[in-house]
Amino acid sequence: MNPYLQNLNRLEFLVTFACTGRCKHCSEGDHVNSGEHINGDAAADMVQKVVAKYAIKSLMTFGGEPLLYPEEVYKIHKAARNAGIVNRQLITNGFFNRDDEEIKHVAKALVESGVNDIMLSVDAFHQETIPIEPVMSFASALQGLDIPKFRVHPAWLVSTDADNPYNNKTREILSLFTVKDIPVSSGNMIFPEGNALKYLNEYFDLSVPHISPYDESPYDITAICVEPNGRVLSGNIYQSDILNIMEDYTPEGKRA
Repeated sequence: MNPYLQNLNRLEFLVTFACTGRCKHCSEGDHVNSGEHINGDAAADMVQKVVAKYAIKSLMTFGGEPLLYPEEVYKIHKAARNAGIVNRQLITNGFFNRDDEEIKHVAKALVESGVNDIMLSVDAFHQETIPIEPVMSFASALQGLDIPKFRVHPAWLVSTDADNPYNNKTREILSLFTVKDIPVSSGNMIFPEGNALKYLNEYFDLSVPHISPYDESPYDITAICVEPNGRVLSGNIYQSDILNIMEDYTPEGKRA
């Protein structure tokens, strides 16, 4: 086993960079609403191979907006469930369709595929460009299903208790969900990168260095993330076997 990956316990799949939102806080920058997406069959094959060698405890699919390509999401989570991964998580903005019946179909199919932890990104930033009605429809559909963990997951600017126009609007939006007994997570703090640095720089002290909360040591990797084009670590699952990619990985050879 590669010593740099001996503590690996999590797999992440960035399903697509395409998104239905145009959020000012997005660390990835501007998005389009269609484009390259992950190959669900290749991702599922990777899950099976990695779990056979490593003690993977959790798996996450996200984007962009992953539910623009729900069939790929289903395949990944079915593989995770069948492989015995305990926590199978999806992060979504909830806006992938306007048709109530299709929204209900996707919600049911997600649970049937093995997703057991859904975080719904709702806040002032998402709702600047994403209509609340289809998101509420998706949330209501999930409420009626047997899913162990489902909550709204907002993004906060500066801090959860900071008094600024964005946080105040977020609190107003969240009340629409709490009145329906939908739980709200503690959320996450916005990091000055991508669009956040472009549109919200006045809220950050840029005189001090900011370290991304998502970065980890390349010498002790606990989570690996596959991009829509198949890239992971310093290889590509569409071109090479994932176990070979993992065995050949060195911090010096990681993709910049």
